[in-house]
Amino acid sequence: MSLDTSFERVAMELDEPFTISRGTQTEAENVVVRITDENGTTGVGAAAPAGHYGETADTVEAVLPDLLAVVEEVGDPHALHRIESRMKTVVHDNPAARCAVSIALHDLAAKRLGVPLYRMWGLDPDETPATSFTLGLDTTDRMREKAADAVDAGYPVLKIKLGTDRDRELVDAVRDAAPDATLRVDANEAWTPKETVRNSEWLAEYDVEFIEQPVPAENPEGLKFAYERSALPIAADESCITLADIPAIADRCDIANLKLMKTGGLLEARRMVAAARAHGLEVMLGCMVETNAAIAAGAQLAPLLDYADLDGSLLLAEDPYDGVDLTEGQIRLAEQSGAGTGARPADE
Repeated sequence: MSLDTSFERVAMELDEPFTISRGTQTEAENVVVRITDENGTTGVGAAAPAGHYGETADTVEAVLPDLLAVVEEVGDPHALHRIESRMKTVVHDNPAARCAVSIALHDLAAKRLGVPLYRMWGLDPDETPATSFTLGLDTTDRMREKAADAVDAGYPVLKIKLGTDRDRELVDAVRDAAPDATLRVDANEAWTPKETVRNSEWLAEYDVEFIEQPVPAENPEGLKFAYERSALPIAADESCITLADIPAIADRCDIANLKLMKTGGLLEARRMVAAARAHGLEVMLGCMVETNAAIAAGAQLAPLLDYADLDGSLLLAEDPYDGVDLTEGQIRLAEQSGAGTGARPADE
């Protein structure tokens, strides 16, 4: 068996500037990986590198030749464990780059079997949580407008980015525009532990579901302080990167927020889900700003999740790939057409 591999960088404009407490993003650079077998069947995946974790499109492109050399050497897309283990030996860091290859391999393996990826894993496509739709930081009036637009588009769960001196004003505006929506908030490490506790009390008055990563990841004791005193559940994102982080956060949060681009691949993501369950944590899968070539793979894991935040492709002005239908926030795996992850070029 032989496999041909290739990759390309894609630059995608966002539908509008996306701001969190750390800065503003207007464009997303992903790197798309393709792996083709001897029959011409192609698996596709993508890396969405995040500078916060030390990766860029340049670093992804720099290591992909070494990673894809492993794929070509093994030559079997069904040898997923062997390939991913060897890739980690060749390139220990750069999880987004390894993830792109992992996604493409899984897509190809499922396509060769003629089944959606969730079916290859034996998962129930009807057991999927709704994905949230994220509202980036903006003026109060614009936040209200964005919330109203999301409600009109049918999204039942809204995630509000916070970390400003007007956080309560922003939440009030969103709740006013979306009185029936489920609300979650994400401070992206912008609060102190004591601020988290104080903020949790008034956030509870707005019927917020949980708070995501309120304090810096570099302050694990501060996360524990907030967790033990918060009026709302706490989700760990920046504090939860690798499998080894799961036991470390088990007594510091209620929810482990995984992201494929942090885990380094789909096999590792599934291990982290199992580890989180074993430690009594609920599980959420989040994302970066990603093309459907990556988001579609995350959607395949939805039956294993309590919460989903897979709106990365929804923030793009135009995506070169289509994926699993996320209309109105519903992850419609059961309606997926075609095998693999469901990702396919938008012009097909």
